[in-house]
Amino acid sequence: MQLLHLDSSVLGSNSASRALSAEIVARQVALHPGIHVVHRDLATDAALHLSSAHLAAWQGGAVEDALLDADLAKGGAYLQELFAADIVVIGAPMYNFSIPSQLKAWIDRVVVAGKTFRYGANGPEGLLQGKKVFIASSRGSVYAPGSPAAALEHHESYLTGVLSFIGLKDVTIVRAEGLGLGAEARAAAMVKARENIAAIAA
Repeated sequence: MQLLHLDSSVLGSNSASRALSAEIVARQVALHPGIHVVHRDLATDAALHLSSAHLAAWQGGAVEDALLDADLAKGGAYLQELFAADIVVIGAPMYNFSIPSQLKAWIDRVVVAGKTFRYGANGPEGLLQGKKVFIASSRGSVYAPGSPAAALEHHESYLTGVLSFIGLKDVTIVRAEGLGLGAEARAAAMVKARENIAAIAA
């Protein structure tokens, strides 16, 4: 088995999502001894944002820029790692009501027509099947349904939506929210999230 571990927080050791994603990975290693873990730090080794040069290269254009060539190779590696993974763990903090741009850059490399989805007679069809996904979600305020800020939640909903689009529908979210509402609220949210991680059975 193989596990793909993605982190996207820019906060390093101060990151709640990094702490939780690491604990989810540790739980999976305990549940699946011998599993091979591949870790990608999308914040410290970020992909470039999409450009017209990327699109031209994908359409067969010549690549003469070394930086672009390296970035295209990185995108190819992202796809290979995702295809090889049985389990995907994503550390995803909320930034300005959505996901970090570094995680969005990864998504832009793996949501590829003909590879991870295709258009058929009945519309788009996700091509990735049989994989489990765990999302370590961290948020400064409270955005759960029914909360005053719920309409601003474009974070978990976007991420689960795009994962489902490529066929990744077995998604478990471990959430720590209200982290910016004081020390007590942060501690309580992290305790609850860690209890949820400890309860993961497979």
